[in-house]
Amino acid sequence: MRVLIIEDEPDIRDLLAFHLAREGYAVTKASNGAEGLRLARAAPPDLILLDLMLPEVDGFEVCRRLRQDPATQAVPLVMLTARGDEVDRVLGLELGADDYVVKPFSPREVVARVRAVLRRSRPAAGTTPVTVGPLQIDAAAHTVSVDGVPVNLTRREFDLLRALVEARGRVLSREFLLEHVWGYTAAGEIESRTVDVHVRRLRQKLGPAGPRIGTVTGVGYRLERDD
Repeated sequence: MRVLIIEDEPDIRDLLAFHLAREGYAVTKASNGAEGLRLARAAPPDLILLDLMLPEVDGFEVCRRLRQDPATQAVPLVMLTARGDEVDRVLGLELGADDYVVKPFSPREVVARVRAVLRRSRPAAGTTPVTVGPLQIDAAAHTVSVDGVPVNLTRREFDLLRALVEARGRVLSREFLLEHVWGYTAAGEIESRTVDVHVRRLRQKLGPAGPRIGTVTGVGYRLERDD
């Protein structure tokens, strides 16, 4: 598995690279946002570790561009940040980050987060395409279409849609979605709010021809049944 580290502090960059390589990961390093974008697009890695405070192009903009590019939009991304402000973490998650780690951190913690995100992002073996009305999901190919028209989803949006489809007609609470889609066994207001943002974006991308994602006030969300 290949990990791209985009971090401008050499000591942190080299420390993370050392611990990841020791765990068997192939590591590529970038010291600024522009270089990180170039490397990610040239050879999309299996996961990106992204610092927010970067020269040339900051981490938020890097994340935004990666999620807009079909070649990198599904690559799992873990943010590294020294910022403690809630708004920064919320923005990062809303832009499509899969997880975040606040500095100072233990390298072992980062490696554990990397392992967990990669495990969650790996499609199940032998998964066959699922069709729900005009919607078709192919987990193995990581593709979604509505009435035969491809829909470009981020990794997190794809996993969220898949969870709703598998539970079709049943209400899934925010807590359930956070645990099974995001991997948070204990989450706070930041993560709960980002579920709502991802559902809103998913509705927009599926459009009026796609299946309807209903809101159950005070509980969560469900994919409405047509039958």
